[in-house]
Amino acid sequence: MNRINDLVDDELQLGQFAPNTVPADSATSGGELPHCLFLPQHYEVNYSYPLIVWLHGADDDERQVNRIAPLVSLRNYAAIGPRGTVACQQAGYRWSQKMEHIAAAEERVFKSICIASRWLNIAPTRIYLAGYGCGGTMALRLALANPGRFAGVLSIGGGLPTTLRPLARFDELRGTKIFLATGRHSEAYPEAAVCRDLRLMHAANMAVNLRQYPTGDDVTTDMLADMNRWIMEQIATATPVESDEHSHRR
Repeated sequence: MNRINDLVDDELQLGQFAPNTVPADSATSGGELPHCLFLPQHYEVNYSYPLIVWLHGADDDERQVNRIAPLVSLRNYAAIGPRGTVACQQAGYRWSQKMEHIAAAEERVFKSICIASRWLNIAPTRIYLAGYGCGGTMALRLALANPGRFAGVLSIGGGLPTTLRPLARFDELRGTKIFLATGRHSEAYPEAAVCRDLRLMHAANMAVNLRQYPTGDDVTTDMLADMNRWIMEQIATATPVESDEHSHRR
């Protein structure tokens, strides 16, 4: 099990995948949302790609998607990472659970989808919201606030939010597809909190796939490989027409 920060640093990864990366920031396009867009290897313009919207962890920024996406899959998905809503004291950004920041995060996610769709051929019914740590928690909140809007939501090391009624649309959440990856020795998301969240999600009849790994609060390559397999399973078990459309990417 390899940790992503042990494999690459930001500059090496960005340089390695520069031909497949279209970054933009607030200095361009009249203040457009700061984001990084990852293009799959051998991009085919006539194929509608699944999209992963990646919400980075604390003390990081939109460039984290460039380290994550290639380790999920080089070919299966397009991916886009928007910048968090709050600047951290030392460096980077994070996602806050205050009401105004939740609204800003939701706006950034949907703007990201529009940006990706403007550049690439994106399958509108194959959009997955995912994140790490506080980004995973925000991904869960936004998916629960928009039932049916995303094909699935994935959180690595980020639990359900505990404020501002995240399960307010409880009756509409049945069947929501969730991939939850946790570290057995995590301090940020301990086992007691995982069990609490699992009970709540099962009570709402969500389709939860919980995976636990022998690590702490790291993102590992095993987690990302399982993330790829889980998404491809969702695609493979979709309706026959959709299944046929995506089967050659497996």
